[in-house]
Amino acid sequence: MKGRLLSIDVLRGMTLIFMIIVNQPGSWDNVFAPLLHADWNGLTPTDYIFPNFLFIVGVSIVLSLNNKKGLDRNKTIRKIIWRAFKIYLVGLFLWVFPSFDLDNIRWTGVLQRISFVFLFCGLIYMFIEKKYFMYLSVVTLIVYWFVMLYIPIPGIGQPDLSVPELNMAHYIDKNYLPGVMWQGTWDPEGILTTIPSIITGVFGLIAGTILIGSSEIKDKLLKLFYIGLILVFVGDFFSWSFPVNKNLWSTSYTFLMGGMSFMLTAAFTYLIDVNGYKKFKMSQVFGTNSIFTYVLAGILGSIFYSDYIIGVQLNSIFVNTLVDSGVYPKIASLLYAMLYVIIIYVPAYYLFKKKIFIKL
Repeated sequence: MKGRLLSIDVLRGMTLIFMIIVNQPGSWDNVFAPLLHADWNGLTPTDYIFPNFLFIVGVSIVLSLNNKKGLDRNKTIRKIIWRAFKIYLVGLFLWVFPSFDLDNIRWTGVLQRISFVFLFCGLIYMFIEKKYFMYLSVVTLIVYWFVMLYIPIPGIGQPDLSVPELNMAHYIDKNYLPGVMWQGTWDPEGILTTIPSIITGVFGLIAGTILIGSSEIKDKLLKLFYIGLILVFVGDFFSWSFPVNKNLWSTSYTFLMGGMSFMLTAAFTYLIDVNGYKKFKMSQVFGTNSIFTYVLAGILGSIFYSDYIIGVQLNSIFVNTLVDSGVYPKIASLLYAMLYVIIIYVPAYYLFKKKIFIKL
C-alpha cells in the first residue's frame, strides 16, 4: 500500500469541508454549539477537526517522501523548508487581506501552524529513525505536561489551568509573541502550544509508516486501530491532571485526538482502499487541492464578510433574507455555510476534472 491513497485524500477533504463550515457561518451570533470550539477546558465536535488535518499532514509526508527515495537528500530537505515557508507566507496573506494593514499582523494562525508542523515533521522523517517516532512523541508530551503543570510562571507562581491567563503558554505568548494575538494577550496557535501540535503530525508519520509497510493489510489496520485505542485511554488518563484543551493543545488533547485519528484512518482505509467504496467524490475533490480550497475559502470569506471591497456584506444579506422569511437564525447561518462550501466546490471540481493540482 504505497503512493497516493484515496482514503487519505477523502479524509483530508472531509476535514477541510468541516473546517470551512465552522469558519464561515452566516452569522457568528447564530451558530449551533457543536460548531463552536470549547471556550477553554472541554471538547466539542469542532475541536476534532484541526488535529485530524495535522495528523493527515504527517501521513502525507510519509506517502510523498517514500515515493521519492531516489532524490538527493539535501534537495529534499530544501524543498521541505521552502514549501513550509510558502505555506507560512500564504497564512500571513490571508490575515492581511483585503486591507493589507501591515501594522496589525497576526504572525500565527492555522496555515502558519500547518507550516511549522509540515516543516518539523518533514525534518523528523528525514533525520530520525522511524522506530523512535513514538518515543519522541511520548517523551515530548510528558515534558510538556510537566512544564504546564509544575514549572512556576515568572511573576505569578504555580500554574492554574482553569483559566487562560495563568499558564506558561500564556506567559510566553504575552512576553515573546509579536504582533496581534487572537485572544489579545495569548494565541491558540501560539509559541509553546505549537510543540504538542507537531506531535500530532508525528502521530501521522507513525500511521503513514505503518501504511507503507510490508505487513498484510489486515495487520496494518489492526495495528492502527489498537494504537489509536491505546492513545485514547492514555489521553483520558492525562485528562485527570491536564484537562482536554484545544487552546493549550494539552497533553490529554494530543493523545486523545491522535488516537481518534489513528482509528479514523484505519476505518477509512478499510472502507475505501480495501473495499473500494467510492461515494466520497466531494471530499476527494477538496482533498486533492486542499491548500487551494482553504485559501480560496479564506479570500472569498474576507470579501463576503466585509463591505470593504463590494460595499455590502453578502453573508448578512443571505441570513437576514432567510430570517425575514421565517427561517430559524441558526439554521439560516448553517445554510449559508453549506452554500459557501458548494461555492468553493465549483472551481475545485473544475480543477479536479482537468487534473490540475495546485501545490505550494
